[in-house]
Amino acid sequence: MLNIALPKGRLGEKVLFMFEKAGFECPSIHENNRKLIFENPECGVRYFWVKPSDVAIYVERGAADIGVAGKDILLEYQPDIYELLDLNMGKCRMAVAAKNGFRDDPKRTLRVATKFTNIAGQYYLSKGRDIDIIHLNGSIEIAPILGLSDVIVDIVETGTTLKENNLSVIETIVPISARLIANKSSYKFKSEEIETVVRELATQTEA
Repeated sequence: MLNIALPKGRLGEKVLFMFEKAGFECPSIHENNRKLIFENPECGVRYFWVKPSDVAIYVERGAADIGVAGKDILLEYQPDIYELLDLNMGKCRMAVAAKNGFRDDPKRTLRVATKFTNIAGQYYLSKGRDIDIIHLNGSIEIAPILGLSDVIVDIVETGTTLKENNLSVIETIVPISARLIANKSSYKFKSEEIETVVRELATQTEA
């Protein structure tokens, strides 16, 4: 059995469609029930839904052999896994945003609100910029409006929320997309099965 961790939500449903199109169907996952684990012995797969930010943990710890996680999660938490394939979906970017008209004064410490403290820290370290990181878990956009921070570091998809709050992107840190990841031990012992998945999914991303 190949244990596969799928991220809950729209992205996970798209990923499941890719897996099924690749020949790894699992009819029970479409039934209306409260089950958490779904398997198809004929195809040799076992799926389970988890919170997107937890996928990498399940894979790193070996509860899942493979899974799909956003590049943002991999950069932020740096799990000890193999990154096998860019699925070219769930595309967005990690960016720095501020109030319209903001001008950075390099003589003072820059206050940065974010839930991606590692990504923000590494980015500004590479620029040699002195910062004060303010860790927030939600509604990051409100921080500069209320004067809690000068800028925010967050995922930007369409930029609509920023525009509606008179904020704009001032720097792009890195493009983000969904990645197929594998547990290192599983990759060694189930390499044939995992490579089959990679090969089948790769043909879809290239198409």
